[in-house]
Amino acid sequence: MGKKILFADDSSSMRNMVTHILSSAGHEVVDAVDGEDATNKLEASPFDMVITDLNMPNVNGIEFIRKARGMTNGKFIPIVMLTTESQQERKMEGKAAGATGWIVKPFRPDQLLAVVKKVLGC
Repeated sequence: MGKKILFADDSSSMRNMVTHILSSAGHEVVDAVDGEDATNKLEASPFDMVITDLNMPNVNGIEFIRKARGMTNGKFIPIVMLTTESQQERKMEGKAAGATGWIVKPFRPDQLLAVVKKVLGC
């Protein structure tokens, strides 16, 4: 059974690609153009999981995760970073903010789906 996933990335091509991958696997995907948009969408509706880029305008991924963890709809859900950043200190910063996992771009569709399956337990 598909899950409802919020995906935040400022790149329209990345949003389209990830939405296609997740939708093809039966998930409902709501996309957001940055962390501010994602915060508004998470406040308005519950999700089963969030995937977010790190480097975005207005509110970046780390700031968004901090905001999400302070919200009722974001306190306990899995949040995975999907970013080009691979430095250990950035990963530690993400984990400290509340990130559940980290995927480095570029990625393979099967890699993304495996992480989604693992964190959602489906």
